[in-house]
Amino acid sequence: RPGRWSAMMAAAPGRAKPDGSPNGEGNMIAIKTALFTVVVPGTATVLLPWLILRHAGNSNMTDSLLFMAVGLGSISFGAGLYLWCATNFVRRGRGTPAPIDPPKNLVVSGPYRLTRNPMYVAVVSIVVGESLLFESWRLALLATALFTGFHTFVVIYEEPTLAWSFEDEYEAYCRRVPRWIGRLGRQRQPPQGDG
Repeated sequence: RPGRWSAMMAAAPGRAKPDGSPNGEGNMIAIKTALFTVVVPGTATVLLPWLILRHAGNSNMTDSLLFMAVGLGSISFGAGLYLWCATNFVRRGRGTPAPIDPPKNLVVSGPYRLTRNPMYVAVVSIVVGESLLFESWRLALLATALFTGFHTFVVIYEEPTLAWSFEDEYEAYCRRVPRWIGRLGRQRQPPQGDG
C-alpha cells in the first residue's frame, strides 16, 4: 500500500516533514557529514598513511617518548578540531563539508574565528602527528602534499565560491580572519563605517 508506507515514512523519527521544515534535516545533514568524514578525511588520515607505512614496511611506533607525546597530541588536536568543525557545519551552517552539499549559512563561529580553514588544519595536524608517531618521513611528505593540495583548492575553488555565495559577509569575514594561521589574541576588527 503506497499510501500507508508514505505516511509511515513521513512520521518516522528523524524524517523531514513534507512542508520542508528542519525536523529531520539536521539528522540527514549529520549522516551525510559522517559519510563524507569517513570517505575523504578518513582516506587522508587513515587509509593513505596505512598504505604508505605498509609499503615502507614500517608499522612500528616510535620509542621516543617525546615523539610519541607530540604525535599523539597532534592527532588528538586534529581529531577534536575536525569534529568541532563538522559539528558547526551541521548545526550552524546547515550543510556538509562536501563541496557538492555545502552549508547554507557561512560558518564563522568556533574554530572558524581563528582560521578560515580549520578542517584542513585538522587533517594536516593528524598526519603530522602520525609522521611523528611512526617516525616516518614519508608521512611528513604526505602532510606536506596534503597542505599544498588544500591550499591550491582553497585559493582556486573555495574562496571564489564562498565570495560568490556569501558576498559581503564573506568579504568581511576574510578581513577579520586569516586563511591559515589564526591568532589566539584579539581578532582583526573590520573597519568601522560612517553609520
